[in-house]
Amino acid sequence: MRELKRRQFTQEASLAFLAGVVVTVADCGGGGGGGGNDGYGNPTGGSPTTTLAAAPSGSKSGTISGNHGHTATITAAQLQAGGSVSMDIAGTAGHSHMVDLPAQAVTDVRDGRKVEKMSTMSDHAHLVTFNAEVPEDPTRY
Repeated sequence: MRELKRRQFTQEASLAFLAGVVVTVADCGGGGGGGGNDGYGNPTGGSPTTTLAAAPSGSKSGTISGNHGHTATITAAQLQAGGSVSMDIAGTAGHSHMVDLPAQAVTDVRDGRKVEKMSTMSDHAHLVTFNAEVPEDPTRY
């Protein structure tokens, strides 16, 4: 068994505790207009992609296609841990979608690489992009 100093123990215990905490960032955007759909059942028109407010320090929020109130945030503790993450991106949308990121995707997000992952489907799905501002082709998981 490895021996931990008090500081290491406190840090690792805090990260383990926070790994289960879900942080929700409220979407302040509106809905929008008519048109068809984007092929995933998401309405077109208005603002089909909403970038959320900045995530809490050290966390990363995703940009969500066809957004109508969903939020996708990987907490700082989850990024630090580097394991796989399963998140419900319901936000204020009134319905759920799951986004499951493997450990390598979480590491890529933490390291500043652009990552894309499709949510699960209800009557539609959403493409979630982390580090959308990075001018490189995304890695899709």
